[in-house]
Amino acid sequence: MKKSITLNSNKNIKIEFTNERIIPASGLSVVGAILGKSDFTKRLNRMDVTKNRSQHQIKNGDIILTYIGMLCMGKPGFEAVHEMDDDPDFYKLALGITRSIPSEETLRQRMDDIGDTLRQQILQENIRMLTANQIRPTKLPNGFVPVDIDVTPMDNSKTQKEGVSRTYKGYDGYAPIMAYIGTEGYAVNFQLRAGKQHCQNGTVEFIRETVRLCKQLTGEPLLIRLDSGNDSIDNVAVLIEEGCYFIIKRNLRREGKENWLKMAKECCLNITTPRDGKTVYIGSDWKTVTSKEFQKEFTLRAGYEIMERTIDKHGQFLLMPDIEVNTWWTNLGLGDQEVIDLYHTHGECEQFHSEIKTDMDLERLPSGKFDTNSLILELAIISYNILRMIGQETIGGRTPRQKRDVKRRRLRTVISNLIMMASHVTTHARQVIMGLGKSNVWRHIFADVFHKFTAVTE
Repeated sequence: MKKSITLNSNKNIKIEFTNERIIPASGLSVVGAILGKSDFTKRLNRMDVTKNRSQHQIKNGDIILTYIGMLCMGKPGFEAVHEMDDDPDFYKLALGITRSIPSEETLRQRMDDIGDTLRQQILQENIRMLTANQIRPTKLPNGFVPVDIDVTPMDNSKTQKEGVSRTYKGYDGYAPIMAYIGTEGYAVNFQLRAGKQHCQNGTVEFIRETVRLCKQLTGEPLLIRLDSGNDSIDNVAVLIEEGCYFIIKRNLRREGKENWLKMAKECCLNITTPRDGKTVYIGSDWKTVTSKEFQKEFTLRAGYEIMERTIDKHGQFLLMPDIEVNTWWTNLGLGDQEVIDLYHTHGECEQFHSEIKTDMDLERLPSGKFDTNSLILELAIISYNILRMIGQETIGGRTPRQKRDVKRRRLRTVISNLIMMASHVTTHARQVIMGLGKSNVWRHIFADVFHKFTAVTE
């Protein structure tokens, strides 16, 4: 029975409650199609995480699929599962859930039970998912596949969550380390860390694990990029051992800027003057260093960019010259300026961090337990890559008109225009039909994406 409401502000507009099936998140059907190309769910169902309780009615696979669907909607809070309550049959069909959608309480409890026990399975499943969908990380013009590794603090201030502590950004939270591959920024490896944990603590093992995963995705040479927080010869040693190229921002520590400037004035051949009062020295030096952990000695190239300013950008003469020194460890045979440019593009991973923390709403992780939040961040790898894959597929073709060409679709755009696309659902001849309205300018690209990711399994 229809119920209508007339808006006081406009008596020509009415709101009606009908029994028609209008689904607000039709894009989850694409998410389910992507996830359905592997046996991940079956492997999950065989795992026992009951912890001395009787066998659960709802399988592990249904729990994980439900939560991945919530992450793809940008709604990681456990209470968001209630958005599936009004039409559970569609969401079960769309995500491939075999039994039922869990309640909020069941979802929270089972995520606590699973904890961090699925880390290796999730990392490996992520690689299988990318491979099954024929995803190949795009190379740089010079032939290297970039792998960006970085720590990004998550602000969880004013909470009592396990592991929340003071980060180097000056607020309480977590400090996870994240790794992305390719110019698109596909996620390869995330690891949740306590806020106070030093960024180098555990990084050697993380790098080794990340390189192993990356080599399963591509046979091209890898270029690992790290910032100065991970300036450790142990990192250099493991990258050389794994046969990778690298650019690592150096931490000057106690090295004097004046000494670097003196060396550059004596030895540098690439000297430019972009404006009056500013001189730039670009070149390379060689230094011998020792890794205590690996007990090896290395002679490494230390690229540098040194700027001496005697006049500031406003034309004010300085009493003492302003000296800025940036240096990098690298084993590339490329020119100095190209090495600098390659490191500067490492900054794009800040955009990836932002999309995870804001677009997927994962800045403040929902659980009070560290292991549960670790599981959530690991599932975010798969969810993030699903959204990235969908976004990359929308570039070109029948995409709605835009001001400029884009190389990468922001996750917020994917979530709002494709995942949360409303459709009118009907059933006919044992088929579920999603009707897309003619007023939705994204309907054609949604149909193209849907057929792209379902074609292999049909």
